[in-house]
Amino acid sequence: MPINAFPQWTPALLQEQIDAHKHRPGALLPILHAIQDRFGHIPREAVPLIAESLQLTRAEVHGVISFYHHFRTSPPGRHVVQICRAEACQARGSRALEMHARETLGIDYHQTSADREITLEPVYCLGNCACGPSLRVDDRILARVTPERFDRLVDELTTQVLKVS
Repeated sequence: MPINAFPQWTPALLQEQIDAHKHRPGALLPILHAIQDRFGHIPREAVPLIAESLQLTRAEVHGVISFYHHFRTSPPGRHVVQICRAEACQARGSRALEMHARETLGIDYHQTSADREITLEPVYCLGNCACGPSLRVDDRILARVTPERFDRLVDELTTQVLKVS
């Protein structure tokens, strides 16, 4: 399923996620994960709501969001492509794949293509070490990805089916 199937957030829906997790030990990370899982990113408007609910400063909440690369503060593209940067994949060519992906898409990590189709992110091990370089597209892991296979993947992800009436 494409990642863009996230519902629109509202302050009430954000607060619902916060309230569901705020009584857990170390509640900040579960809250951040719940919000991103539900809405695809953590809207900046969530920061004061979380801070107030957990009796933290906005700076403390923002600091955690900005520390972990997993958290997004803007909506992702229709598809999220994560390239493995772990040592095993590096040994099998992931650095060259990274360069090719950034050049092909015209973006760097943590950015989204101009057409809002693809967000590019690094990931540090997909558990597919013997078959690198690996990447994850949305929830699907692909192995032995070459630059040519990456190009075919981008074509597949960005091709829209048109209905002719």
